[in-house]
Amino acid sequence: MRSLDITTTDLAAWVEQAKIQIVYGKVCDRIPQLAVANPAWFAIHIFCVSGKTYSLGDTDCVFPLMSVIKPFSFLYLLEKIGVDTVLQWVGVEPSDAAFNSLDQLIADDGHPRNPMINSGAITLADKLPGKTASDRTYNLCQWLNQLTGSQLYLDEVMLASVRASPSSVNQAIANYLAENNRLENPEIALDTYEQICCISGRVEDLALLGKSLATGNNLHHYQIVNAVMLACGLYQDSAKFAIKIGLPMKSGISGGLLAIVPKVGAIACYSPALDSIGNSVAAIAFIESLATKLELSIF
Repeated sequence: MRSLDITTTDLAAWVEQAKIQIVYGKVCDRIPQLAVANPAWFAIHIFCVSGKTYSLGDTDCVFPLMSVIKPFSFLYLLEKIGVDTVLQWVGVEPSDAAFNSLDQLIADDGHPRNPMINSGAITLADKLPGKTASDRTYNLCQWLNQLTGSQLYLDEVMLASVRASPSSVNQAIANYLAENNRLENPEIALDTYEQICCISGRVEDLALLGKSLATGNNLHHYQIVNAVMLACGLYQDSAKFAIKIGLPMKSGISGGLLAIVPKVGAIACYSPALDSIGNSVAAIAFIESLATKLELSIF
């Protein structure tokens, strides 16, 4: 049927069913400010091209996008610089390794597999317009807010927490990229990457970002981003959920999850309890129920 006509009764039932999965997940504790999230939080916001919206749960929660920003830094560069150049910087191939795998990058001779994993996102952070990391973050955030009507902002408290618990793996990735002449300035690239991951908002803001991917004017760029999300957006589980759910999706370790139903709408979820790979257990369960019941798969 591929539409988002939902009754509030059905929506509430799917939410309650999804929340049962929370006990199987764990809040990310590597970054102290993420660790304070209540695992019981659950929020959804759905935007439809038809104009309908649905919202339920802890929708006032503010959270950093973390890796959910990756499709949008990719889109930004596609729009500003062009496909040919951007796809010289990063590939579009799925990876069987973890999102922060240095081994995968080494095996690929320093060429990032795709923009949805850390090596690809750090590479693209190096290319964002702006002299400093702060300039680049501001420019990206303003562009997204103007494009989508969202109210995203840089969460300075979250950024301070990220900086207080630096990732040695991300540093090693940046160093290896620099050694292979993939980065112009590894320090600024890594600082930019950390900052854009701390761009924050509510689940409604995330849904507004998704709505732009569902209805974008520059069809070619949006098709590329959606295709890469489908193949790579849920890390090692991307192929599994491409089969089970059949929608372009992107997750982040804060618990954000975005699903795109091209030309129909966008589904945004927030639930901070994650599985071992880094995907929100309850959000995945909710999207799977919704996609199955409403026959939303693009296939």
